[in-house]
Amino acid sequence: MNALEVTEATAVIEAAHESGINFYDHADIYGKGESEKIFSKALKNSSLKREDILLQSKAGIRQGFYDFSKEHLTAAVDGILERLDTDYLDVLLLHRPDALVEPEEVAEVFTALKKAGKVKHFGVSNHSPYQIQLLEKYIEQDLVANQLQFSVMHTGMVDAGIHVNTKHEQSVDHDRGILDYCRLNNITVQPWSPVQGEKGVFLNNPEYNEVNEVLTKIGEQHGVNNEAAAIAWLLRHPAKMQVILGTMNPERIKTYASASDIRLTREEWYEIYRAAGNLVP
Repeated sequence: MNALEVTEATAVIEAAHESGINFYDHADIYGKGESEKIFSKALKNSSLKREDILLQSKAGIRQGFYDFSKEHLTAAVDGILERLDTDYLDVLLLHRPDALVEPEEVAEVFTALKKAGKVKHFGVSNHSPYQIQLLEKYIEQDLVANQLQFSVMHTGMVDAGIHVNTKHEQSVDHDRGILDYCRLNNITVQPWSPVQGEKGVFLNNPEYNEVNEVLTKIGEQHGVNNEAAAIAWLLRHPAKMQVILGTMNPERIKTYASASDIRLTREEWYEIYRAAGNLVP
């Protein structure tokens, strides 16, 4: 960690605050824990206090395997709190499904963390409906969020629904109906990698000319650029998603935040969907 990293992170926090953003997402594996350390110092450098923001972090990924054991999750949360220099997390997510999960252990950990005041709310990331239901059979707390990959160029969560009762390739449900499941159960979907495609960031990328042209055109009609239009596309979904922006660029944060000031029409949403190479049967 160096002074420049802390200064840059402070600028990010200030830009987010100016844009009306107060929710920060972490994970214990980001930068091998260094990201949380830098953030804690940057927060102290900023004009904000701990009570001005909401902190979320994720745990459960280890080198080469996943671990939802009582021992690991307990130690992981203590490490997160130490690195973030805070007494509590507003939200803790289980990062990726552990095939060897023992939900009784997870329930025990959640109850202990809640009782100790270390975590206020709980959720998951990249979990399917049945994986969530298995956890919910044992835990006492509501699962408030599911962090899932979703973007203009990663549309699996809506493809299968649009192509129900067809033989199209996109009718294959890789996500097991997770979007509808979350909506039915009041679980907030948090899209991660919101501007990523298979060939990297799709914004202003010549590999994605068609979708950028449409995003630019529709963005201009609403007084924003193509970057804000891409985020507005996510926000237009009635699931009321909470987008994880994933950028350390203060100006881009402000641009993305402007997406919350516009609402795409249904026609515009589908035009962007088609420009991303998707069929509407």
